[in-house]
Amino acid sequence: MPDIGSVWGELGGDPALLARVSTVVRPGALPARLPVRELARACVGACALAAAELGARRAGRAGVPRVTVDDGAVATAFTGERHLLVDGRAPQAFAPLSRFWRTADGCVRTHANYPHHRARLLRALDVPGDPAAVESALRDRSALEVEETVYAAGGLAVALRTPAEWAGHDQAAALATRPLVEHVRLDTTRARALPPLDGAPLLPAAGLRVLDLTRVLAGPVATRTLALLGADVLRLDAPHLPELPDQHADTGFGKRSATLDLAAGGDRFAELLAAADVVVTGYRPGALDRFGLSPEALAERRPGLVVAQVSAWGAYGPWGGRRGFDSLVQVATGIAAVEGSPQRPGALPAQALDHGTGYLLAAAVLRALTEQAYGDAAGRGRLVRLALARTAAWLQDGSHRPEDGAAAHGAGADGAGADGGEAPGAGVRAAPYDGPAPWLAETDSPVGHLRYARPAVSFADGPHDWARPPGPWGADAARW
Repeated sequence: MPDIGSVWGELGGDPALLARVSTVVRPGALPARLPVRELARACVGACALAAAELGARRAGRAGVPRVTVDDGAVATAFTGERHLLVDGRAPQAFAPLSRFWRTADGCVRTHANYPHHRARLLRALDVPGDPAAVESALRDRSALEVEETVYAAGGLAVALRTPAEWAGHDQAAALATRPLVEHVRLDTTRARALPPLDGAPLLPAAGLRVLDLTRVLAGPVATRTLALLGADVLRLDAPHLPELPDQHADTGFGKRSATLDLAAGGDRFAELLAAADVVVTGYRPGALDRFGLSPEALAERRPGLVVAQVSAWGAYGPWGGRRGFDSLVQVATGIAAVEGSPQRPGALPAQALDHGTGYLLAAAVLRALTEQAYGDAAGRGRLVRLALARTAAWLQDGSHRPEDGAAAHGAGADGAGADGGEAPGAGVRAAPYDGPAPWLAETDSPVGHLRYARPAVSFADGPHDWARPPGPWGADAARW
């Protein structure tokens, strides 16, 4: 069962600090057969504790501020893209061709939210762009044939598998050999000293510069969290790959957004890198290497750097170079079958692999910065790496948790609560969940009037909201 203690250990944190965490358990939040609420709680809690630890060190405090993890705030943040309103308008979550389709022997899930992915899907199937044509093209093919044909064309389609079928896949075997959070030493250069903090709120990442080379959800969630904590986050995108406007609004809080052609703008990127403390990448493994942006190349160009990588399937194994998204990882790893059935696949109540991995990535960056500045290890440049499919394995490691009705009726025979093994007691209390309203806020922004989910990361004296709303994609200059 996912819990904060296990993930805090993966992050290399001091187990004594877990006593600083308090939990508000709200049965009914993020209901699922798999322990989604427990995973979400653990990821946010570990991130908040890592932030509080770094903040205390930089502020010269004797003790780490108390962390509060509220299931209501966590559930609202994990479904934040569904709560977003832009001038009263709700965004469209998935395009018409991003869905499940029946095949001759099962189901596939496609992802075609971006125009280039849609075009590749249609080219692979040799059909026009209406759903009826796609449905007809898939009906007589096997799911695995569709998966490979679409992948070969650069598109995105994944066959529905059961957990047992995924366990027999070579990619699952590769994932099983890796930790949830990978840590690699990149060099032995001492990192830049972090200046002390004073004033309020306590901003653990204040004064740090973060280059954000991520797209879609997990990476942007991580960098949005670092921006909340005071980092100067500059997101860079290729001019020819615009982001979906509503998606950019949801994950753009606290950041600046610029475009830069890495092939033509190498000198400008070198200037940005020279002054950066952290680089976060979210493209498929190897995609940025041709620009000299592999972790090793980045560390050579800017010694002492923290590099954070997130991918769908991991940077290893037969699927290490494949594109992927949360919805596709759920389908491949058996989650969709568990939450539904092989005949009628389901889904998690949130894009929990994206959100959870995003908070873990931010936590890993914060812990790397703490160890750089205050640890005694010789290696200073760090690589931290996570994968949605590895997070999926962590989610499925525990047994299915009881239905919320059972969880709401108190502790089991051993005194542990039915909801994730926690009973009301020291640092834990139960409260009802009546929906997301208490954790929603509104603000004006350059992209319109926004309703949005408040930050889930919370610790004493820490920030309660982002310092700036999101702006239009690519509207800022590519400079610090």
